[in-house]
Amino acid sequence: MSFLSRLLGTAPDPREGVRPLWHRVIELARDTAYYTECGVADSIAGRFDMITAVLSAVMVRIEASEMRAESALLAELFVEDMDGQLREFGVNDVVVGKRIGKLMSVLGGRLGAYRSALNAGDMEKLTGAVARNVTFAPGVDEPVAAAAVADRLMKLFQRLGRFSDAEMLKASAIW
Repeated sequence: MSFLSRLLGTAPDPREGVRPLWHRVIELARDTAYYTECGVADSIAGRFDMITAVLSAVMVRIEASEMRAESALLAELFVEDMDGQLREFGVNDVVVGKRIGKLMSVLGGRLGAYRSALNAGDMEKLTGAVARNVTFAPGVDEPVAAAAVADRLMKLFQRLGRFSDAEMLKASAIW
């Protein structure tokens, strides 16, 4: 991409190639089973927790491939989406940057917590990470709920491992 194309904004946005994957992450994170069967709080916090959990599983899968650049683009879409959400909630421009920084830090921490458990196939470690990082509905048996969410995340991660990089980017509903 030439300097002039970047300056004038005439080059295609490289994030468009991973946008279907981002939309699939959101779709999976909004799966009603997390909220009705697994006891995740159907709140802003609970939904954010599930977005970061599903995004972490997808990013860990991507890290195992040749798609490192796509992982960074996916993180950029996360930032773009969170920026829009914060502004929609009425957060002003002065504070948005700080909040986005905190959200990226949260994503990085959760990615680290989920990465080792997913890569090792360690359900106990994954359940512990879920218990620490997911907001559950009041009155839910949290150890049972955390195990249910961890089970779904591990199954998602294992399914993702069966798809090629191209299939991942297409983000078809089959996974």
